Amino acid sequence: MIRPKILMRLIHINWVMMTHGLDEIVLKTHLLRPIRYLAYFSPTFWFRKPTESRGVRIRRTLEDLGPIYVKFGQTLSTRKDLLPEDIAEELVKLQDRVPPFSAETARGIIEEQLGQSIEAAFDEFDPKPLASASVAQVHTAKLKTGEQVIVKVLRPDIEDKIHSDVGLLYELARLAERFWSDARRLRATEVVAEFEKTILDELDLLREAANASAIRNNFKKSDSLYIPEIHWPLTRRKVLVMERIYGIPVGDIQALRNGNADFKKLAERGVEIFFTQVFRDNFFHADMHPGNIFVQLPDKYLAVDFGIVGSLSDTDQRYLAENFLAFFNHDYRRVAQMHIESGWVPPTTRVEEFEAAIRSVCEPIFEKPLKDISFGLLLLRLFQTARRFDMVVQPQLVLLQKTLLNIEGLGRQLYPDLDLWQTAKPFLENWFKQRLGPAAKIKELLSKLPEMTEQLPEFPALIFQALQSNAQMQQQIQQHNQEMLQLRKQLNRNNNRTLWAILTGALMVAGTILLQSPLLAGFLG
Repeated sequence: MIRPKILMRLIHINWVMMTHGLDEIVLKTHLLRPIRYLAYFSPTFWFRKPTESRGVRIRRTLEDLGPIYVKFGQTLSTRKDLLPEDIAEELVKLQDRVPPFSAETARGIIEEQLGQSIEAAFDEFDPKPLASASVAQVHTAKLKTGEQVIVKVLRPDIEDKIHSDVGLLYELARLAERFWSDARRLRATEVVAEFEKTILDELDLLREAANASAIRNNFKKSDSLYIPEIHWPLTRRKVLVMERIYGIPVGDIQALRNGNADFKKLAERGVEIFFTQVFRDNFFHADMHPGNIFVQLPDKYLAVDFGIVGSLSDTDQRYLAENFLAFFNHDYRRVAQMHIESGWVPPTTRVEEFEAAIRSVCEPIFEKPLKDISFGLLLLRLFQTARRFDMVVQPQLVLLQKTLLNIEGLGRQLYPDLDLWQTAKPFLENWFKQRLGPAAKIKELLSKLPEMTEQLPEFPALIFQALQSNAQMQQQIQQHNQEMLQLRKQLNRNNNRTLWAILTGALMVAGTILLQSPLLAGFLG
């Protein structure tokens, strides 16, 4: 039973879609074409603006529906290969051009969080937003010490809207799992739970600031990526103040061309940064859409907005790396075996059949640049393979998959001739060598030497205790063996007595029967 609050939200969503004319688009799909005449009964059908394109209507619908839908649109905006061009171009505006909230509201939030006036906290503050996104908007400012900074302010009432939409997603996931078998395999409820955790973490700007500091520290000596510095004294849960950076948005290809950007190197570095964050640091920026990435000419990245980050367990990290490397080496049998070993497919799966299915999907895209790969067809075939072999979705990897799609989308925009496989393969091979090679084992042993040295004075006592425990155990074993031997002898004696009693009883019964037998009586008489 759908709760009234969720039902009202569903009605609101349908109303917004009709207001922007999306009911017309939906009813033109093949599935609903037989009932498309129902659109004429919609009140909005006769009052909608005929001049707006479908791309504009979709973008405005997502903006009106709230932050979760804007996030969805942002993700789609990075995959222009999967969308019609007019829709993709409009969705790009969701990256940093969502309608802002008023300067008075922003000022009120900042002053309430800082406990002081704007004038007391900053030397200069621009009330006009520099950028506005789904969860927050950004203003430029100048500190009393002279540094140029940006001030990120959380949207008002954002938490209530997100809780409402997440509740709707849970209801839809439960309904799907109840009536659609594939939803159970896709673990829809668990995926929503993972998404809920991610989106709620994004509402805490103190957490985002800590994430930014951690990644900045990981790349402090890097020539590929720069992370701006956090100004902690003025950072709060709903306000974040950080160093202002200057660069060209990575999606502004013409500006990058005019600045003689090195597109090939940028594309390769994007892949390397992703794999470095996932495998070296196990802490990756998971919201790498073009609105959060800038370029310092000719080939250095600048990144902002670390509200969404991800990490993997050691087991998932190891399995993922091995899967990637086996995939790059065309070792599909190993990929199939690892999927079975990890429980991602049922243990009854035949390795040979799964291997052949993976080969048929992956082999056609090898040794091809991004521009020659149809990822729409690839995703469709991967889904069909997963369904055939009852492959279970891993919710903890959904964030990583989303990030990988963003990275691949950026690479396609920057340098369509990029060979994604050859760029990533050397990195993974080197990671395995560093992580699992002889040098790595020696390094691990050396890292444990201080701990072992501290415990060294205790070794004689520990050895004596071990020997004493072993002696006691041997004594207990001998005593136990003797007791078992005595018990065995007693059982044998009891068995012999029982056997003789049974035989004696049997002879007495047989004798009685013979004495009462007529034949024996005649013989004796």
